[in-house]
Amino acid sequence: MLATMERIMLLDASDELSEAILHSETLENYYEKYRTLKSSGKSMDKIYKFNNLKELYEEVQRFGRYHPDYSRVMKEIRETKRDMDMDPNVAQFRVAENELQQLLDEVSALIGHAVSENVKIPTGNPFFDSQSGCSGGCGSGGGCSCSA
Repeated sequence: MLATMERIMLLDASDELSEAILHSETLENYYEKYRTLKSSGKSMDKIYKFNNLKELYEEVQRFGRYHPDYSRVMKEIRETKRDMDMDPNVAQFRVAENELQQLLDEVSALIGHAVSENVKIPTGNPFFDSQSGCSGGCGSGGGCSCSA
């Protein structure tokens, strides 16, 4: 691959962008909430309990309502998930995580649309996906005016 000035400038710009993201308030907030969550024994116990119950839940799901512990496991997993979700550290971490994901989605959309308006950007966010006219894989054979 030849190193042209254009490529070097592009690499420099991408380094600047990554540095800006790494030093952003959004990422700092994410790391702060992450450290708070990991340092809280009570919050981590709720997460571990939920993860352990998920394994039991997956086993019960294989057999569905015919599993002898179906009702108990389903009730217990819902209660445990609610308890975990209502934990302030978990809730704050999820908010920070969503804010960081939104920032990364916006950057991806800006970069993709700088190349071409027809570039599909798989953000997983309906706000960004609907702007391109097709969320990708619509299955209509181009009926939605995408280039499928």
